[in-house]
Amino acid sequence: MAPKKSANLPDEVEEIKKSLDFLSAEIKTVAAQQNKIMELMGEIQSLKIQNIEKDKKITFLENRVADLEQYTRMNDLIISGLKTRHRSYARAAAASEDTAAGRGGADAPEVDRESLEQQVLCFLDSKGISVDSGDIEACLRSKNTTATPAIIIRFINRKKKYALIRQGRKLKGTNVYINEHLTKKNADIARRARILKKQNKIQATWSTN
Repeated sequence: MAPKKSANLPDEVEEIKKSLDFLSAEIKTVAAQQNKIMELMGEIQSLKIQNIEKDKKITFLENRVADLEQYTRMNDLIISGLKTRHRSYARAAAASEDTAAGRGGADAPEVDRESLEQQVLCFLDSKGISVDSGDIEACLRSKNTTATPAIIIRFINRKKKYALIRQGRKLKGTNVYINEHLTKKNADIARRARILKKQNKIQATWSTN
């Protein structure tokens, strides 16, 4: 006996067809979304590569600027720990003393009228260190706010600078130090190196510019 045909078969077929059409549309939507996601992932990867390249370029430029900044200091030395009198203060103090003593400023002690450069040269000379003032291009205090600001000396060339560095050992025990005028970045590296030396993790440390 042949199986009995369902009276609702055409409707069931239609429902199946609609379901297949719906699934097909959903698959197309998902596929389109996947393609969009892949495109976005490609763009993100491209941006990552560009960002890495930009970071490399920024690092290169920062290092280049740091090198140029250090290069501008190649004739400089920095003296730390040396106490000096500010010229304007010295003049005011001398004038006050002169007024109290009833005499003119011409009789004020010569040391009170010395420039910063003269004070530095006088100190160095007292320690047996010879420096010709004609070899100095500039002498000024650093902008730090410590009680004893460091003093920056710029020589006319590096030979004159190294001549003073070689005499630096004569300052041993004075708490006055002569060093290269390093940038903040290089000075920090030098400071960390000195710490490692104190910890006996390295044998020696030095800087040259």
